[in-house]
Amino acid sequence: MKRAIFPGSFDPFTLGHHSIVKRALAFMDEIIIGIGINENKRCLMPVEKRLESIRKLYADEPRVKVLTYSGLTVDFAQEQEAGVILRGIRTVKDFEYEEGIADINRQLSGIDTVFLFTEPEYSAISSSVVRELLHYGKDVRAFLPEGMEI
Repeated sequence: MKRAIFPGSFDPFTLGHHSIVKRALAFMDEIIIGIGINENKRCLMPVEKRLESIRKLYADEPRVKVLTYSGLTVDFAQEQEAGVILRGIRTVKDFEYEEGIADINRQLSGIDTVFLFTEPEYSAISSSVVRELLHYGKDVRAFLPEGMEI
Protein backbone atom coordinates (compact mmCIF):
# COMPACT_ATOMS: atom_id res chain seq x y z
CA MET A 1 0.00 0.00 0.00
CA LYS A 2 1.31 3.43 -0.95
CA ARG A 3 0.66 5.67 2.06
CA ALA A 4 1.70 9.32 2.43
CA ILE A 5 1.79 11.69 5.38
CA PHE A 6 0.76 15.29 4.65
CA PRO A 7 2.03 17.13 7.75
CA GLY A 8 1.28 20.57 9.10
CA SER A 9 -0.93 22.57 11.35
CA PHE A 10 -3.34 23.65 8.57
CA ASP A 11 -5.07 26.30 10.56
CA PRO A 12 -7.27 26.69 8.52
CA PHE A 13 -7.07 24.29 5.58
CA THR A 14 -6.83 26.28 2.34
CA LEU A 15 -7.91 25.47 -1.21
CA GLY A 16 -4.24 25.03 -2.10
CA HIS A 17 -3.79 22.27 0.47
CA HIS A 18 -7.08 20.69 -0.54
CA SER A 19 -6.06 20.59 -4.22
CA ILE A 20 -2.73 18.96 -3.31
CA VAL A 21 -4.49 16.18 -1.40
CA LYS A 22 -6.89 15.60 -4.29
CA ARG A 23 -4.01 15.39 -6.78
CA ALA A 24 -1.96 13.12 -4.53
CA LEU A 25 -4.84 10.66 -4.32
CA ALA A 26 -4.24 9.97 -8.02
CA PHE A 27 -1.04 8.08 -7.17
CA MET A 28 -1.32 7.23 -3.46
CA ASP A 29 -3.57 4.60 -1.88
CA GLU A 30 -3.96 6.54 1.35
CA ILE A 31 -3.10 9.98 2.69
CA ILE A 32 -2.85 10.77 6.36
CA ILE A 33 -3.18 14.46 7.09
CA GLY A 34 -1.06 14.92 10.18
CA ILE A 35 -2.04 17.85 12.37
CA GLY A 36 1.12 18.82 14.22
CA ILE A 37 0.45 19.66 17.85
CA ASN A 38 2.75 22.15 19.53
CA GLU A 39 1.55 23.44 22.89
CA ASN A 40 3.80 26.51 22.59
CA LYS A 41 2.28 27.64 19.28
CA ARG A 42 -0.80 29.86 19.27
CA CYS A 43 -3.41 28.62 16.82
CA LEU A 44 -6.48 30.22 15.38
CA MET A 45 -8.67 27.23 16.13
CA PRO A 46 -8.51 24.63 18.89
CA VAL A 47 -7.19 21.24 17.80
CA GLU A 48 -10.61 19.61 18.17
CA LYS A 49 -12.19 22.20 15.86
CA ARG A 50 -9.44 21.75 13.25
CA LEU A 51 -9.83 17.97 13.34
CA GLU A 52 -13.61 18.16 13.08
CA SER A 53 -13.50 20.62 10.20
CA ILE A 54 -10.90 18.73 8.16
CA ARG A 55 -12.53 15.35 8.81
CA LYS A 56 -15.85 16.77 7.65
CA LEU A 57 -14.17 18.02 4.48
CA TYR A 58 -13.01 14.47 3.68
CA ALA A 59 -16.01 12.55 5.04
CA ASP A 60 -16.70 11.11 1.57
CA GLU A 61 -13.09 10.11 0.90
CA PRO A 62 -12.17 6.91 2.82
CA ARG A 63 -8.55 7.09 1.64
CA VAL A 64 -7.92 10.26 3.68
CA LYS A 65 -7.40 10.06 7.43
CA VAL A 66 -6.80 12.99 9.77
CA LEU A 67 -4.67 12.40 12.86
CA THR A 68 -2.70 14.48 15.35
CA TYR A 69 0.92 14.03 16.25
CA SER A 70 3.67 15.73 18.18
CA GLY A 71 7.38 15.48 17.65
CA LEU A 72 9.19 14.79 14.41
CA THR A 73 7.25 14.24 11.21
CA VAL A 74 9.58 11.39 10.22
CA ASP A 75 8.81 9.57 13.49
CA PHE A 76 5.09 9.99 12.85
CA ALA A 77 5.52 8.78 9.25
CA GLN A 78 7.35 5.68 10.47
CA GLU A 79 4.66 4.98 13.11
CA GLN A 80 2.02 5.18 10.37
CA GLU A 81 4.13 3.05 8.00
CA ALA A 82 4.09 5.80 5.40
CA GLY A 83 6.63 5.60 2.62
CA VAL A 84 6.28 9.23 1.60
CA ILE A 85 6.02 12.65 3.18
CA LEU A 86 3.89 14.89 0.99
CA ARG A 87 4.74 18.59 0.83
CA GLY A 88 2.83 21.39 -0.83
CA ILE A 89 4.88 24.03 -2.61
CA ARG A 90 3.65 27.51 -3.57
CA THR A 91 6.85 29.15 -4.80
CA VAL A 92 10.39 28.28 -5.86
CA LYS A 93 11.59 29.68 -2.53
CA ASP A 94 9.29 27.20 -0.74
CA PHE A 95 10.82 24.43 -2.83
CA GLU A 96 14.40 25.41 -1.94
CA TYR A 97 13.58 25.35 1.78
CA GLU A 98 11.57 22.13 1.62
CA GLU A 99 14.23 20.39 -0.46
CA GLY A 100 16.72 20.88 2.39
CA ILE A 101 14.24 19.49 4.91
CA ALA A 102 13.55 16.54 2.60
CA ASP A 103 17.26 15.69 2.50
CA ILE A 104 17.40 15.69 6.30
CA ASN A 105 14.25 13.55 6.54
CA ARG A 106 15.69 11.06 4.06
CA GLN A 107 18.93 10.84 6.04
CA LEU A 108 17.08 10.40 9.37
CA SER A 109 14.53 7.86 8.24
CA GLY A 110 14.98 6.82 4.63
CA ILE A 111 11.52 8.27 3.89
CA ASP A 112 11.24 10.18 0.63
CA THR A 113 9.38 13.44 0.09
CA VAL A 114 7.03 14.11 -2.79
CA PHE A 115 6.61 17.77 -3.73
CA LEU A 116 3.43 18.97 -5.38
CA PHE A 117 3.11 22.56 -6.49
CA THR A 118 -0.11 24.29 -5.55
CA GLU A 119 -2.30 24.97 -8.55
CA PRO A 120 -1.53 28.49 -9.86
CA GLU A 121 -4.88 29.98 -8.88
CA TYR A 122 -4.21 29.04 -5.23
CA SER A 123 -0.50 29.82 -5.03
CA ALA A 124 -0.92 33.37 -3.69
CA ILE A 125 -2.64 32.29 -0.48
CA SER A 126 -1.34 30.26 2.41
CA SER A 127 -2.74 29.20 5.76
CA SER A 128 -0.69 31.89 7.47
CA VAL A 129 -2.17 34.60 5.21
CA VAL A 130 -5.69 33.32 5.89
CA ARG A 131 -4.92 33.32 9.61
CA GLU A 132 -3.87 36.98 9.39
CA LEU A 133 -6.98 37.94 7.45
CA LEU A 134 -9.19 36.20 10.01
CA HIS A 135 -7.36 37.96 12.83
CA TYR A 136 -8.46 41.27 11.31
CA GLY A 137 -12.04 40.08 10.85
CA LYS A 138 -11.90 39.61 7.07
CA ASP A 139 -14.11 37.17 5.17
CA VAL A 140 -11.88 34.30 4.02
CA ARG A 141 -14.48 31.91 2.59
CA ALA A 142 -13.10 32.41 -0.94
CA PHE A 143 -9.85 30.73 0.15
CA LEU A 144 -11.43 27.68 1.78
CA PRO A 145 -12.75 24.49 0.17
CA GLU A 146 -16.52 24.25 -0.10
CA GLY A 147 -17.90 22.85 3.15
CA MET A 148 -14.91 23.95 5.24
CA GLU A 149 -15.93 25.67 8.46
CA ILE A 150 -13.75 27.81 10.65
